[in-house]
Amino acid sequence: MNGIAITLRALHDGERHLEKDLLAAARRHRADHEVHHVATDVARWSHEHAERIARTAQHYGLDLSGPAGDAGPGLVAAVREKTAEALGRRPETGLLLLHDLRALHLAAAENSLHWEMLAQVAQATGEGRLLDLATACHPQTLRQMRWTNTTIKVLSPQLLSSV
Repeated sequence: MNGIAITLRALHDGERHLEKDLLAAARRHRADHEVHHVATDVARWSHEHAERIARTAQHYGLDLSGPAGDAGPGLVAAVREKTAEALGRRPETGLLLLHDLRALHLAAAENSLHWEMLAQVAQATGEGRLLDLATACHPQTLRQMRWTNTTIKVLSPQLLSSV
């Protein structure tokens, strides 16, 4: 497997994980309507990215059409979700939200770096198909990062000073 295929696989896995994590955060924080709705909306982008990556990867002999490698949310995520549900809008819920937003931001940043690497190799090798993919998807990943970053900036002062 060459470097392009490795990067496509890593990016595909990253987008699928980000989609799953965004949807889990949306469920956990459904009492915060903005977070719930925006996280659900931007999760669709990651879903679309993963589908586009899988289609493009076929041209490089890579089959990414199988089921996601992660079967479920795991024990820690389940406990976090039940805790957020029980706490409702208490300050502790805000700390859980900040934790989730931080994790989402880092996941989106990792995907962004993969998009950047893919775009660079596409330019260097003249791979128009890869460049079109990165050009179409990377801006949405950057918007996911801006949303998490902005939300953290808005919520941090009040949430961190009220605990």
